[in-house]
Amino acid sequence: MTNKKNKTVHITKASGEQEPFSPEKLARSLERSGTDTDVIEHIVSDIQSWITDGMNTHKIYKHAFSLLRSRKYATASRYKLKQAIMELGNTGYPFEHLISRVLETQGYKTQTGIVVQGRCVTHEVDVIATNKHKQILVECKYAQDAGKPVSVKVPLYIHSRVEDIIKKRETLPEFKNFTFIGCIATNTRFTSDATDYGKCNDMFLLAWDYPKGNGLKDIIDREKIYPVTVLNKLTKAHKQKLMDTGIVICRQITASPDMLKPLQLNDKRTKDVLDEIHQLTR
Repeated sequence: MTNKKNKTVHITKASGEQEPFSPEKLARSLERSGTDTDVIEHIVSDIQSWITDGMNTHKIYKHAFSLLRSRKYATASRYKLKQAIMELGNTGYPFEHLISRVLETQGYKTQTGIVVQGRCVTHEVDVIATNKHKQILVECKYAQDAGKPVSVKVPLYIHSRVEDIIKKRETLPEFKNFTFIGCIATNTRFTSDATDYGKCNDMFLLAWDYPKGNGLKDIIDREKIYPVTVLNKLTKAHKQKLMDTGIVICRQITASPDMLKPLQLNDKRTKDVLDEIHQLTR
C-alpha cells in the first residue's frame, strides 16, 4: 500500500519482520471468513485510511475485527480464529482436545494424554489417533505467541521418541500389520529446517497454514470445528469455565445445550449463544 505521497506503508509481523501492507491480503482473509463483498470493501477502505507505517499486524487485526463484529457476529467469530486459538490457555490441554477433534474428522479414534511403553523408556503422548491399520502419535506444540515458530530441534526430538515407541509396538500382536506415523501439531508455523527434516523422515507436520491448503485453519473452517474461544456472546470468564470442564469445541454445546447451564446465563443470552454457534457450524 502507498499513501498520498506514494510512500509504501510497512507493517510489522508477529516475528518482527516488516512487509508492505497488502489490502488484497486483508480482503482475502475477510473473504475466507464469509464476509460479504460490500463489508470487505468498507473495512479495507477504513484500514487504508487509518493505518500508519510500522504498525503491527495484531493492532490491524483488532481494528478489522472490531469493524467486522459491529456488522456480522458469526463472520467475526470465524475471522478471529487464529486469535481464538491463542486464547485457549497455557495448559495445553484444550489445544490437544482440538487436535484430537481434527483427527476424528479424518476418520480416526483418538485418545489424549496417554503414557505408552517404548522399547527403552516410557513416553507420554499428547494424542494417539488410530484407524483400522494405522496409528498417528502426536506431539502438540501450543504457543500463545504467533512469532515463535517450531524449530528443527522439535522434530529431531519427537522423531527419536516415536521411533522408540514404534520399535516396541512392532513386537506386540495387537499392532500386527499396523503402520505408525509421528506427528507434530502446532498453532504457529515450522521453520524451513523443521519441515525439511519432517518430510525427510516421513513425519506428519500440521501447522496453522501447513500443509498448504490443508493446514489447521483450513481443516477447522472446512469441518466447522471451532473452539469456544471464538464466541462473541460469551465473556472470557465464561469460556474459561467451559474449558475447565472439558468443553472446548462449539459442537459439544450443539450436541448438549445443557452444558451452558453452569454459566447461569439468562434465557436471552443462552439463545444468543446457541444462535451464534448454529451460524458458525451449520
